[in-house]
Amino acid sequence: MNATGIMETTQYLTFKLEDEVFALDIAKVREVLDFTAITKVPKTPEFMRGVINLRGSVVPVVDLRLKFGMSRTEKTVNTCIIITEVTVDNETTILGALADSVQEVMDLGPDHIEPAPKIGTHLNTEFIQGMGKRDNSFVIILDIDKVFSIDELALVQAKQAEVPADSAQ
Repeated sequence: MNATGIMETTQYLTFKLEDEVFALDIAKVREVLDFTAITKVPKTPEFMRGVINLRGSVVPVVDLRLKFGMSRTEKTVNTCIIITEVTVDNETTILGALADSVQEVMDLGPDHIEPAPKIGTHLNTEFIQGMGKRDNSFVIILDIDKVFSIDELALVQAKQAEVPADSAQ
């Protein structure tokens, strides 16, 4: 077993945030939507952009660029929402993650994945599952279950429960 815990070839959905390419295990991705109207929910963290109505269900939408300390995601022709399953403490939450664009689905084997970099003790890189090597560049493989803290997900779930599905446009 290598340092990332990935022992077999896995498919990843790759997407861009600013100039960086990130990847999610395809097993965690439900679908990719075109950008749609997002209803803002008061008193939520800045990275939580609001909620959308997905076939009658209220789905929170987060801005990964803001979560990662980048600038706010702006709507372009390629902006999309990746609907993903996040599991924390054995509880699964459906989240929408804003992305500048979706790239492709790619296969990466364990021999093409390096462990996440260790950058001292002050920076948390726990949410990086590994660094995929492709051609002469890297793809940052996210562990979506570790991107958000338990407290952040609890807040998202509480706000989600407050919004009736028919009011999320």
